Amino acid sequence: MSHPTDPTLAHVRVTLLQARAEPYIQQQEVDCFAERSGITADQITTVSVLADDLGDALLADCDALLIGGAGAFDAWREYDWMPHLLALAQTAVERQLPTFGSCWGHQILARALGGEVQHDGEKAEMGTLYVDLTEAGAADSLLGTLPRPFLANQGHHDRVTTLPPGAIELAISDTQPHQSFRMPDAPVYGTQFHPELDAARERERLIFYRDHYPEGGDDAAFAATLAALHDTTHADDLLRTFLRLYAA
Repeated sequence: MSHPTDPTLAHVRVTLLQARAEPYIQQQEVDCFAERSGITADQITTVSVLADDLGDALLADCDALLIGGAGAFDAWREYDWMPHLLALAQTAVERQLPTFGSCWGHQILARALGGEVQHDGEKAEMGTLYVDLTEAGAADSLLGTLPRPFLANQGHHDRVTTLPPGAIELAISDTQPHQSFRMPDAPVYGTQFHPELDAARERERLIFYRDHYPEGGDDAAFAATLAALHDTTHADDLLRTFLRLYAA
């Protein structure tokens, strides 16, 4: 299926930080971000946090930094590469580089900036669920483009438990706070939900990482989650709007 690109974003260069070990899911994630951002895959430079150099130099040639998900890695764990990743995220924010973290990326941003992340399987979220805006979110130039509430695709069993100092909470859900935040006076956003995944892409992702999420239930419960996936029309434009506002 083809997805139209946005001519106003034709010049935008994006760096995507990936914590993906498998070639299939690496490419799937690139395609997802391209589709939902209104850009081509060629406009995205990928950096593996597992294998590549995470020095500040990789921020020099991009208009925006995206931090994707990570089905097999946890934002609260101490991997060898984690200090370098957290330092890189801090540098991006200090430079006010437009930065967007999705799901695991949201958690990484929170941790890098002084917040806290923990495993919480009891509050895991899988599939298409409602998210609501806070008053600050409704007034925000980016999140305020969404209705109250809106549908979004989820897939996580870790969550942000404490926001970074000064962060502005933009969205919450029935089961947990901190579904989205931004930093004040900087184009830096995190969303616990996946704005890069429509229903079809969410289905692919959940099936691929089925074994990593026992919270998804038995086969019948997991099948019900897949069957209940729904269009997330409003959230599907969030990344495109982010790039238009801050990187175009």
